Amino acid sequence: MRYELYYWPEIQGRSEFVRLALEEAGADYVDVARRSGGMRSMLRLLNGSRVERPPFAPPFLRAGKLLIGQTANILFYLGGRHGLAPANEAGRLWTHQLQLTIADLVQEAHDTHHPIASSLYYEDQKKEAKRRAADFLENRVPKYLGYFEAVLARNGQGRHLVGRRLTYADLSLFQVVAGLRYAFPRAMERIEKKLPRVVSLHDRVAERPGIAAYLASKRRLPFSEQGIFRHYPELDP
Repeated sequence: MRYELYYWPEIQGRSEFVRLALEEAGADYVDVARRSGGMRSMLRLLNGSRVERPPFAPPFLRAGKLLIGQTANILFYLGGRHGLAPANEAGRLWTHQLQLTIADLVQEAHDTHHPIASSLYYEDQKKEAKRRAADFLENRVPKYLGYFEAVLARNGQGRHLVGRRLTYADLSLFQVVAGLRYAFPRAMERIEKKLPRVVSLHDRVAERPGIAAYLASKRRLPFSEQGIFRHYPELDP
């Protein structure tokens, strides 16, 4: 089965968490909106006039007759189909719980540059963004990543967040670290000193054959100031 992934064509955004899972699984998929006519197809599905269960916003994934929205929900589905989550119910729910926590962190990262409203430009809320980013870096990033450091420490030798095998939660934590390094390189250099297991996990994921090939390919879009993780020097003193 060829999966169809729908997302805005020029940014990584939340769909990158899905792409990493598809690439690790070696799944056959197409980024629909990056193809000719793809945006029209995506917007028709968002309009909902031709589907029974329309998604609210991208990313969403077509898998056969299923149309699945929300990043964590898509990963829950892919994890079960491609061995990226435990087979037992407790393990699947724990992996999903970790992914939902990552989703909370991603939203807070987004809000550092858009603390007032997504409909406003960053330049319209720079003063508020500076205050929000300062708190995010001082309190929230250490709390979130410190939590994942503790989860790794409790799980055997700390190589994975769940069990003894890689899950989509590991892939997503890799993406979070990569994104935060892009957005806040100075702050992350300080913060990472207390997170050896998180850093090690990031490095191991980057070296996995399928992921390494993807990162070196044109399929991996670069970080930019249009995505979730944005680098504004004034927010990373």
